[in-house]
This record gives sequence, C-alpha cells and structure tokens, in this order.
Amino acid sequence: MLNDAKIRSAKPREKPYKLTDGYRLYVLVKPGGSKLWKWSYTYGDKQKTMHFGIYPTVSLTQARAKRDEARAQLVEGRDPGVVKRLLIEENLRAAELTFELVAREWHANTRSQWAQVHADDVLRSLERDVFPTIGTLPIGDLKPPHILSLLKAIEDRGAIETAKRVRQRVSAAFVYAIAKGIVDIDPAEKLGAALKPLRKGRQPAIVDLGRLRKMIDDAESDYARPITRLALRLLALTSVRPSEIRGAQWTEFEDLDGRAPLWRIPATRMKGDLDRKEEVGGDHLVPLAPQSVAVLRALWPLTGSCELLFPNERHWNRPMSENAIGYLLNRAGYHGHHVPHGFRAAFSTIMNEWVEQHGKEHDRKVIDLMLAHVPSGKVESVYNRAAYMPRRREIARIWADKLTEGLPPPAELVGRVARESKLGQQRKPLPTVPGSFRFPVPQGNPSLR
Repeated sequence: MLNDAKIRSAKPREKPYKLTDGYRLYVLVKPGGSKLWKWSYTYGDKQKTMHFGIYPTVSLTQARAKRDEARAQLVEGRDPGVVKRLLIEENLRAAELTFELVAREWHANTRSQWAQVHADDVLRSLERDVFPTIGTLPIGDLKPPHILSLLKAIEDRGAIETAKRVRQRVSAAFVYAIAKGIVDIDPAEKLGAALKPLRKGRQPAIVDLGRLRKMIDDAESDYARPITRLALRLLALTSVRPSEIRGAQWTEFEDLDGRAPLWRIPATRMKGDLDRKEEVGGDHLVPLAPQSVAVLRALWPLTGSCELLFPNERHWNRPMSENAIGYLLNRAGYHGHHVPHGFRAAFSTIMNEWVEQHGKEHDRKVIDLMLAHVPSGKVESVYNRAAYMPRRREIARIWADKLTEGLPPPAELVGRVARESKLGQQRKPLPTVPGSFRFPVPQGNPSLR
C-alpha cells in the first residue's frame, strides 16, 4: 500500500515505472519526474486503464475515492471509462445551454398562448432585465443568489411589480428546462418571499374629479413626447387598461368621421386566459366621445402612417414603453397618488356616484361593461358585450364632458415642448390636420351604432 512519503520520495528513472496501491491503483513515475495516477480494470474481455490525474494535485485520498467510485460502476455493469466520457460530453453541452438560449426557446414554445402584445412584452423584459446579467451563463450553473441579485437590481429602480413579473418569467423558463431534462431544480421558485411586497389594496388612484383634472393638466404640462401626452388623455377618457392603450392599432377604430365612432379592441388583446382571448364575439367595444376622437385627430399626423397609435420612440413597430405614462405622472408629482391603471377606478367611482342621482336603471351594468367587467354569475362565452351600446355612448360623452372641463384641446398638447431645450434653440413645428380632414380607416358596423 502506498503512502505520501513513498510517493514523494520516488525518483525518476530512465524508463517509466509503477508504484502500486490496492485494487490495481498505481502511480506511474515518468522519466521527466511527473507522477500520474492510473487504474487498471477489466470490462468484458478487455483490459482498460483510466487516468485519475497528477500527483500531488490529486492526493492519495482523492485517487482512492476515484478508484472506489469506478469500482462501484463496474459492479453495476457499467464501463467507468464510458461513464467518464459521457459526463465530459454532458458538461460540455451544459456549458452551451445558456439561460438566454433556453429562455428564448421557452418563449417561442409558449407565445402562441398569449396575445401578441403580451408576448412582445415578455421577451422585452427578459432582454432588458435578465439576459444582460445571466443570459450568457449555463442555465445549469445558476443558483438562487444569481437570480435574486438581478431581481433586487430591478427593485432598486422602484419597479417592484416588474421584479415580481420577471421572477415569474425566469421561473417559467426553468420549469421548461426541467421538463426538457436540462436542469433538475428551479432556483427562482421560492424567491418571491425575498422580494418587497406590493402595496396592498387597490392601486393608487385619484377619484375626486377636481383633483383628477388638476393631475391631468399638471402631467400634460410637463416635458413629454406629444405621443405620451395624447396616450395619457385617451387613457383617461376611455378607462381601458394601460396595456390596451399601448397596443392600440389604427385598424381597430371604426366610423371616426361618423355618428358612432367605436374602438373595437380584439379579444386577443384583452386581459384573460387563452379561452377568453379565443372567444367568438369577445371583442371589447369602446364607444368614443367627441373628445376621444379629437385625441385621435391630433395624433394622426404623428403616427397615422404606423400600425400602432402609440409606438416606441426608437422602434416604431413596437408599442411605447409600459412605463412611459407612469413616469409622466411621477414627474408631475403624483408618485404614489395615481397610476395609469387608476383611471379605471376614477371612472368607476365618479360615474357610479353620478348614476345614484342622475342615472337610469341599468347604468351600473353599463359601467361594468365599459370597464370590460363580467358581472358575477355570468359566463364569459355567453355574455353580450355589445349590450346597452346607446347608453354606453351617452355615459362616455358625459364622462368626457366632466373630465375635460377646463383642459386644453388635444391639438394644443402636440405643440407643447417635449424636453427641455437650450436657450434660443428653435423647435421644428409638428404637423397638424386641416379642419376638412377625414380618417382613412375602415368604417364601423352599423348594427353597433
């Protein structure tokens, strides 16, 4: 049996020679002085040799452990040399399977279940917040601290809700990798408890009409792209979800020059599961008040040549940033007081109070319809989304009249300064439409007027 003293004192000779240990383990002493661990074994009818490394980098104890592991594989009927080669190949493949590669495969496999806008949002959030940090790392090497570090970086910029969504998306990519046999665990699974909690209750919203007008005026007076100002105004007027504003397309609008202008938001872009998005007749119908049409008229010279109403500043084939309207409200001093989603609560609160004194019998149902809410007890697939259309149009007009009292017309918002400029710098005037302008978009369905 060998010991460290024997191995260290072994001197090189003209030819290689062996120092044997137990169970066919030995040190091969080379003429140049190097000492190599080797192990001889028989598999089938063949004599084979495995290399365990160089002494003293691999100690006597470590060499014996490698030998014992290989002997155990032999007892199980496996060739230790083949097991070792397969492990090396597996490690090489694992190094090539980066998180970005697997996450993009997961996204491509899952995107058919989502609306196009949501699928684009998911990929952009990964490209912005995840891939720059861990995208090039082998997915099998990632541990919870790696994921938590990038989530905390998102939290540090104040995007607590975004951090939670990113964790869910990273976790979904790992679940996909588990199903493919690439990894065994999801290191993002339990990190939700380590993130900051969201504010409980409803999202911040100003529900007093006077304060709401003041907030809109303050935000529209701040530096912003004209497109962002107009998106804020249309969001306030229609009370749709912010994601529905961001993904709005010109082809969704009907009869803008007629008596019954309408925004038909496809079911595929509405909030809900895949069944909701595939529902026949599930489009959300938004009757437009004249003030909303005025917003679209002011917007047309800016984005009428695009598919989207509110494109991204750099990439006009993508929707505007999900944070653009929220940042505008924050810059105007309303952080923690009102968020883009809060216009829905404002419309619901103010108009439900109004119908108590001035409304008709079914006006509460009408308001729920305008918010794309399905009353409890109703089934999505059999709910009439075009019901009460004349009254919905009346309430949209009443809400717009109340909301825009004292606010400047949308055309004026286009001419306001987008960003602070240097003294004496001339601004190129933005285009406007003449009074005789008519929208070159499809006309509405007469049955809905």
